[in-house]
Amino acid sequence: MSARTKSRKRALDVLFESELQGRPLGESLTERRAAGHEYPANDYAVALVEGVIEHHERLDALISEHAVGWTLDRMPGVDRNLLRLGAYEILYLDDVPDAVAVSEAVDLARELSTDESPTFVAGLLSRLVELKPSLAL
Repeated sequence: MSARTKSRKRALDVLFESELQGRPLGESLTERRAAGHEYPANDYAVALVEGVIEHHERLDALISEHAVGWTLDRMPGVDRNLLRLGAYEILYLDDVPDAVAVSEAVDLARELSTDESPTFVAGLLSRLVELKPSLAL
């Protein structure tokens, strides 16, 4: 498993943990850092969480707009946060190829979510890749 793959998993853990505990997005990262915890120690994981937090309103709006038949609240929490991470990498990080961002999110969905999740995540993120040139960020 590559370092960036591990970082994505750690970032997902932080986002999901905060949500599961009913806290603001990524708050568990802030608490861990304040308490001196090293998890997630990897700079890329921290950057992903901070990027999702910074852009979460726009990310959620795009996910909601293009998730046909699903609202954010109805999505499994893992899927919702994977979509946020994948969309953030696709839309805001130039050093991550779009296909890699989609593939990594799909792999995590396959490992951590429902049987239908990989197809759902792939479809929605692929749609964002198609729309990327026309989106105002």
